Amino acid sequence: MKSPPDKPTARTILVGVDLGADHFDSTLEELGLLAQTAGMEPVARITCKRRAPDAALFVGTGKADEIKQLAVVHGAQEILFDQSLSPGQQRNLERRLEMPVNDRTFLILEIFAQRARSHEGKLQVELARLQYLSTRLVRRWSHLERQRGGIGTRGGPGETQIELDRRMIASQIKRTREQLDKVKRQRQTQRKQRERRGAFNISLIGYTNAGKSTLFNALVKAQTYAADQLFATLDTTTRQLYLGEAGRSVSLSDTVGFIRDLPHGLVDAFQATLQEAVDADLLLHVVDAANPDFSLQIEQVQRVLAEIGADKVPQILVFNKIDALAAVNSPLRQQDWFELDGLQVPRLFVSARTGLGIAALRSALAQTVSQDGLAPTDRPDTPFLHEEGA
Repeated sequence: MKSPPDKPTARTILVGVDLGADHFDSTLEELGLLAQTAGMEPVARITCKRRAPDAALFVGTGKADEIKQLAVVHGAQEILFDQSLSPGQQRNLERRLEMPVNDRTFLILEIFAQRARSHEGKLQVELARLQYLSTRLVRRWSHLERQRGGIGTRGGPGETQIELDRRMIASQIKRTREQLDKVKRQRQTQRKQRERRGAFNISLIGYTNAGKSTLFNALVKAQTYAADQLFATLDTTTRQLYLGEAGRSVSLSDTVGFIRDLPHGLVDAFQATLQEAVDADLLLHVVDAANPDFSLQIEQVQRVLAEIGADKVPQILVFNKIDALAAVNSPLRQQDWFELDGLQVPRLFVSARTGLGIAALRSALAQTVSQDGLAPTDRPDTPFLHEEGA
């Protein structure tokens, strides 16, 4: 797989605002990884605490001036916020800071645009980008300031061209939606064919960089691109997985990873892809066991599943990357139960990279397929699979 062409690295200041949310990242670690994934170079980080965003500048005038001074000191060319900014806040900040200002939503869209490979993936990203940019025409398109409205107009500079561009974007959005609807119909036809064949469908889901693609490759011996980076793959890949203990094959799909504050536009645009999770008979929820914030990441995945209507699909939790755990944190047994949204969900510990626990996972899948679903248990304190000596 070819990498996207190298672009000049933008020296970037990372900004986070603590508004009292439980998931506030005080170190801006994830934002920094996202920035690097998009080809930026974070050179400084700054955080502040507010009860509510400032209506005009999100951070207030004093903090905005502090950000500007920090950018001058570090020679930064761009400011990146960990929260979503309104078009007005973004425009006001750019005027005050005299440099480009972007937010988390824009950053994720940029990464998706760089990583999409399939026709469907590109359409999905294009739709989300168009929807985002349609509210930011005033600041995004440099030729607008040179345009003025005709006789009788009141909007000031750029009104005529802005309206023209707005209509053009609306037209592009309509065409892209029509193309995606066609793709959705094709996927529905494929799903109906699988249903007629009596196929059992399993979808890999999880927070980005949890190791879904590596696990997918380990299970089906595929060559799906996998890397230790956020959003390494975006396009859904489906393969047949033969389960010897069940005496049959199942359909296994690797889907796009989730992330905190995933833009709603992307959730909407990727509806056709995420539908694989909605229509699955079983979800393999892959978790990065070595990440200290794995519980928060599980919550974020559950929120997206609820948003797309897949929260009722049975799950098996797969705690991956146990080879990266310190010995003191290693699991006492290979499989147990985990409370998820008030329910006891089967959990297995694996290392997709080394192969540890993969055989047990295949056995769990075979047992589930043989039962045509997960059977309820009244003994969540016991292993859900037979273990030697258990």
